[in-house]
Amino acid sequence: MADALERQARSLLTATAVRARAGQMLELGLAGGLNHFTIDLDRMDGVAEAVLAVTRKAYPTLDIPFHARWRHFVLGGADRWARLADAATWPDRAARARAEFDLAIVSVLLDAGAGAAWRYRDAVTGQGIGRSEGLAIASLDMFASGLFSGNERAPLRADADVLAKLPLAALTSAFQVSDANPLLGLEGRTDLLRRLGKLMAERAEVFGLHDTPRPGGLFDHIAAQANDGAIPAPAILAAVLNQLGPIWPSRLELAGIPLGDCWRHPAIKADDATAGLVPLHKLSQWLSYSLIEPLQRAGFQVTDIDGLTGLAEYRNGGLFVDHEVLRLRDPADATRAHAVDSRLVVEWRALTVALLDRLAALVRAKLGRTPETLPLASILEGGTWAAGRAIAFARRPDGAPPLKVISDGTVF
Repeated sequence: MADALERQARSLLTATAVRARAGQMLELGLAGGLNHFTIDLDRMDGVAEAVLAVTRKAYPTLDIPFHARWRHFVLGGADRWARLADAATWPDRAARARAEFDLAIVSVLLDAGAGAAWRYRDAVTGQGIGRSEGLAIASLDMFASGLFSGNERAPLRADADVLAKLPLAALTSAFQVSDANPLLGLEGRTDLLRRLGKLMAERAEVFGLHDTPRPGGLFDHIAAQANDGAIPAPAILAAVLNQLGPIWPSRLELAGIPLGDCWRHPAIKADDATAGLVPLHKLSQWLSYSLIEPLQRAGFQVTDIDGLTGLAEYRNGGLFVDHEVLRLRDPADATRAHAVDSRLVVEWRALTVALLDRLAALVRAKLGRTPETLPLASILEGGTWAAGRAIAFARRPDGAPPLKVISDGTVF
């Protein structure tokens, strides 16, 4: 029985489960069976056109990279990580990949909603940068300064023992947080990095195969699973979820296994103990997308990229609300703040994942592309995230999402 329960729990730690449960939520919504949203698929073509418009503007040749943290390290056309990495001396490609895993993992874990008020003052341009882009540049500056490294002569790394003891004051200062420049969920972000550090120290057999324990050790763990140099993208997510799962704050567990970004909704059916559970794994999938390029640079072929799903976050979700594909049954819900585990937010996020798959099919049809030539990861980048942000700023001066979610800095 325990083994069966564990298998059921681990089945939720997959993109397949995310896609299946999101699809079930969409079918419920289309049948009028959800408490908080109605769905108007007739408006999807307009969403596809909006996505194409921002995509063509950003990528006129339609040569679109993946939606990944690396895009946010490019500011004013300058790729700041590439500049740092290319100037550094690496003993081999794996060493650079470990550093890139260090950076991506730390930066993504710091990348939850910043709130509308926060800005990071970039020392190079003097520009005040908000939201995800500001968090990215701030985290890159921290990484470059050696804030996460235990070796003064090797700043471009993150070490488990340093992360485990990371002072809140260090992140407060590095993020330039003050009463006048508040950052949502700072304590949650700090705690997440500390948990990461402690976990890696405990799992040295995973994170310390070729070095002292560090996030970059996950590169070696994943690389060891390659078959003829190929690694399926869902295997990256499986490694992220199974190896990093315990760092998430106490949420749902099944058979003692933390389920991460997984929430309850009574309408979701299954014939086992996973009934009523809705996995989304937004940050973990965002991280998985961000680990593809370091693996590719290290010489691996990453396959089945569309095996991952769209990201259940507020830009993608806001895209469908602002374009009125998703309509609130109670308009007053737009003025209220909602907990992450509320049924409204769970519905919104799951519907977002399912609608992104449908939107991707529409975008590809308009461009005459296939999933192989235009993966979902590129549509997200082109794409849905930017279109969601564009309409948010068109509708609301501060660019806030159409729904208010109470964030603890560890979801989105």
